Amino acid sequence: MASRSRIRWVGLLFGVTALAVGGCGTMSGGSKSSSAALATVTPVAVSPSRPVGDGASPDRSAPAAVVAAETRVESPPAAPTIPDSLASSTAATPFVPVTFEALPARPAFAMLASSSSSVPPGALVAQAPSSSSSAESSPALEPEPVEYDPWEPFNQTMFKFNYNFDRYLLKPVAKGYNFVMPDELQRMISNAFDNINPVPKWANNLLQLNFKGFFTEVGRFLINSTLGIGGLWDIAKQEFGLQKTKVDFGQTLGKWGLGPGPFLILPFLPPLTVRDGIGYGVDGAMDPLSYVIPFIPDRLLMRVGDTINDRSLNLDLFQGFEETTIDMYSAVRNGFLQRRQNLIHGD
Repeated sequence: MASRSRIRWVGLLFGVTALAVGGCGTMSGGSKSSSAALATVTPVAVSPSRPVGDGASPDRSAPAAVVAAETRVESPPAAPTIPDSLASSTAATPFVPVTFEALPARPAFAMLASSSSSVPPGALVAQAPSSSSSAESSPALEPEPVEYDPWEPFNQTMFKFNYNFDRYLLKPVAKGYNFVMPDELQRMISNAFDNINPVPKWANNLLQLNFKGFFTEVGRFLINSTLGIGGLWDIAKQEFGLQKTKVDFGQTLGKWGLGPGPFLILPFLPPLTVRDGIGYGVDGAMDPLSYVIPFIPDRLLMRVGDTINDRSLNLDLFQGFEETTIDMYSAVRNGFLQRRQNLIHGD
């Protein structure tokens, strides 16, 4: 009997121990749930007639609230609401895609002249010029002169003749003339030759409707003939700033629309075209000295004297040109045609 009672007490003790161990796990989980409930659920209101101390039970909705707090599913946050005025304006404005254009290579800068603008006056503003405005503002390029030279074999022969004449005869004579004649006297002689032949310049300025040039040449002639003592000094240029006008009848024909024609080189004459050759003859016919001094020997001597004096003032005209130029004929032809193109079509 004693052994059986001892076995019962051991079994009872074992059962109590197992129950105690199982109940600790349940209590720990319950404490965690109650702590979470206390953080989210408000205290239960208690009736003043039934205080807590005398065994009053709390509101039965509390456990349901605890269970709902533990088992609820978190929902995503609600989208922010947009005011009606902003929503209407946003809906009324359609989305327009933005296109990007390449920046110009060299933007133009303009000064702000108006002080009423929000930008301070005098600020630099970058402006990309449009193709139409830039095309209108930029001047049109002049066409390149056409080197029409159907008589090239003859012209090359005459060019070689004139070049050798200048190299072996005219230039040595001009050097001797320059040695005995001071530079100031040479300039005075050149001014006098220019002053005694103003009629072609007057006529060609009028034919080209260049009235400013016409009055300039008239003023030069009057001033230099009086104050310049017959044109020996260019007082009109030195004191009054009246520059010579570069006009001739060949240029007048070009402004009238006549083409230059073939390139032409004649003995003892500068490079020409057929148009310039006609103009050269017309300008010579307008020279009043051709009627005052009609004799060929006198006119020839004046022409030779003018040529030597002019060559003496330009002794370095071809200095180094021969060494640096492979084809002198083509270079002279191109340079002459370019110069005539600029004189006719330039401002």
